[in-house]
This record gives sequence, C-alpha cells and structure tokens, in this order.
Amino acid sequence: MILLAGAALLALGATAASCGDEESAVALGNASRGEVAEVVDAPASVTAKAAATLTSPADGTLAAMRVRPGETVRRGQVLAVIDSPGARQRLAQAKAALDAAKRAGGGFGGGVNLTTVQRNTDKAAAAAFDAARTAAGKIADPQVRGALLAHVDAAEKQYDAAARAAGQAVRAVQRGVAGLSSAVSALSAAQRLQAQQAYDLAKSTVDALTLRAPIPGVVQLGGAASPAGGASAEALAGLLGGANAQLPAGVLTPPSAASGPAAGVDVAVPVGGVVTAGAAILTVVDVSALGLVAEVDETDVLLVSPGLSATVELDAATGATYTGEVRSVDVLPTASARGGVAYRVRLSLGDGQFGDGRDAPAPRPGMSAVVHLQVREAADAVTVPAAAVFSADGRDAVWVVRDGRAERVDVTVGVQGQDLVQIVSGVADGDSVVVRGTDQVTAGQEVP
Repeated sequence: MILLAGAALLALGATAASCGDEESAVALGNASRGEVAEVVDAPASVTAKAAATLTSPADGTLAAMRVRPGETVRRGQVLAVIDSPGARQRLAQAKAALDAAKRAGGGFGGGVNLTTVQRNTDKAAAAAFDAARTAAGKIADPQVRGALLAHVDAAEKQYDAAARAAGQAVRAVQRGVAGLSSAVSALSAAQRLQAQQAYDLAKSTVDALTLRAPIPGVVQLGGAASPAGGASAEALAGLLGGANAQLPAGVLTPPSAASGPAAGVDVAVPVGGVVTAGAAILTVVDVSALGLVAEVDETDVLLVSPGLSATVELDAATGATYTGEVRSVDVLPTASARGGVAYRVRLSLGDGQFGDGRDAPAPRPGMSAVVHLQVREAADAVTVPAAAVFSADGRDAVWVVRDGRAERVDVTVGVQGQDLVQIVSGVADGDSVVVRGTDQVTAGQEVP
C-alpha cells in the first residue's frame, strides 16, 4: 500500500541535541492538529464500455465492406457481407430435401423397414443440430448467436417429441396392436419436421453472412488483438473491464487468434480475401463511456467501496490528472502483477486537465494508468509525523518526552498518511514526541 498525506507537514519543535562534536540521532517534534488523508495507489488500465469482434460464420470470401476503419456505426448497421458458396449450397440442399418431404406426403414403398427409416431420420436430425450449433458458435453477435442456439435447442426438443411418437407407433405395429398407416403417418411427420428444421437452421447461417453491428461504436479492422498479436480472454477482460463490458458474451475471437499472426503481418482481411469460419473480420468498440480496471492489493481492498472518489494519472498523458469514481469491487481475487493476491476494482473515468488548465486528451482503451484512491481522511485530528510511530510488543507506540525524559506510550492509530499519522488516543495536541531515532531511546532516558 502506498500512502499519501493531505495535510501540511508537522514542523519539528526542537533541534537535535549535541554530544561532543557529533549530532545526536534523536530528534523531537510536537503533536499538533491538522488534516490527514490516506490514499491507496493501484495500477490500472483504461477500459471501453463494450466491444464485439465480428467473425465469419462460414468459409468463404469477404464480398463487401460497407464501412471504413475509424467510422462510428449504429447498432444493427450492416458492416460487411461474406460470400459462402458452401453455406448457400447447404441451404439449397436443405430446401430440396424439404420440398421432397412435402411432396412425399407420407408414402413409403412396399417392404420398407420402418425401423431403418426412423434410424436414418434420427441420424440426419442429429447431424443437422450438431452442424447448427457449430455454426452458431462462430457468430460474434451475442444476440444472433443466442437466438440461433435457442432455436436449435427448441427445434431439437420438438423433433425429439415427434421421434418418440414415431417410435411408439413403429413398435405398436411390430407388436401387431396398431395398423401400418399410423406408423407411416408418424414417421412422415418426423421426416417433414426434420427437413423443415434443417432448412431453417441452414437459412440462419446464410442470414448471418451479413455482419451487423451488435453495439454502437467505432470500427477497426480485424480482431481485438493485443500488441503482440494475440487476443487472449485475459487481455480482453482487461480491455473491457467496465461495468457494462461484454465479455465473454459480447466478444468472440477465433480459436487461432491465441497464437497471433506473424510479425509484420496485417491481420485485416481485404475485400475479396478468403476467410475461414471464425476468422475475425472487424471489431466494434463502444468508447462512449470509458472506465478503469484497477488491481488493489488484498491488504487495502477492504478500505475501498463504491462511490469512492479517485484521481488518475496516465502514462500517455504526462502531467495530466483525470477524475474517477469506484463503481464496483470484485468479490473473487486475481493474481496481481507483483505475484500476490489482488482484487479488481472497476471505476468510471472522467475528464482530465493538465496543470496549466488545458483539457487533457481522451484516453484510449488499454492505456496504462495509476489510480489514487482516497480511502480515508480526518480533519482537525491530532497528528504526529509517521516516523514517530513504532511497534512494540505487538502494539503501536510513541516516545513522549515529559519533563525532559522519554516515556513510551501505547497509541491508537487512525488515518495513516505518508508523512502524518492520526493518533486517536495516547497523545494530546502539543505533546513533545521523538520523531527520529526511536530505536535508540529507552524508557526514562533524558532527552534534551
């Protein structure tokens, strides 16, 4: 914990005593009333409100890019179009199978094994559902992806019900307790349902080839890669650490992004370029409300609570100070950069100013910062220099000089600043205390 004081420094009340030609290591000062503030410093990074990387839902080519890098887009706006002959071919095949199922009208040729028909239908349905889930997992828009997965789940439940009914009908025929027509009708219904669902799922994949902005924001080409080219979940968590960050639900990165591109290679896909399913096409970053994610050490985090004000310094804006306010404190810990245990504290980020009054520039997500959290303060408090307080027998203590002799007094410490410490009990305003050389003083020692 790094502590800063907000009050004026306490002046020494006496000069060091002399012993021969050498200056004594013991010096005195006076306790006095003043203001003291306790500030916790923590490393932090600037975060965007949200970000979403749009990926290709299928193999193909980038047919069109409807926006330019740096352009501000609205939610739902068409950003790019993917041409996927494979996806369109699967849709055409599904449409043909659906038309055939409708034309069949439930008739089977003589000698058809109904159990085999049911097994083949179930196999085709399972393959369609698996393919649909795989395709859905490669769609970046969380709403589109969620809607498609929900549709797959609902379709699978609906088909399972139809398949169970068909199975019961087939078994009833085999036992001789029902006519063949009932089993044929049930199997035909299951086949038509499977064909319809396969068509609907294939069409959803084709519809997803038109990439739309899931959030408003600024466009950049490619994925949200780190400086080294990778886009790990941890790195994105830092980038999107704001209260409304969309991670992981709002951000998808292709599996290959973890290794990153080769040095000097632009990962942006050009128009007409070949893309694979899951390849990052572009990213939308919502910078309408910037925030901060700070890592506060476990020894200090209990002093931090929502609503606490802070000042912020950025490495990229030397001499500028920004305002901040704590929005939340994480419950679960994370490993700190120093190897200990820390907790993420999320803050809103306000405007900044330079020392001469000029407005500071707006930061960018990912920039490094230091957050100064003013966790406690005391006004009109009895204070002593921080060097006057030492530990003895497991308690805080101060050497108080009365009638020229040192007396060890146990004290209760309150707000602790870098230079001043509040004394709640044990020392009164005006008391003479040892402020240097506390380890060289003994009880009853005469102190000039």
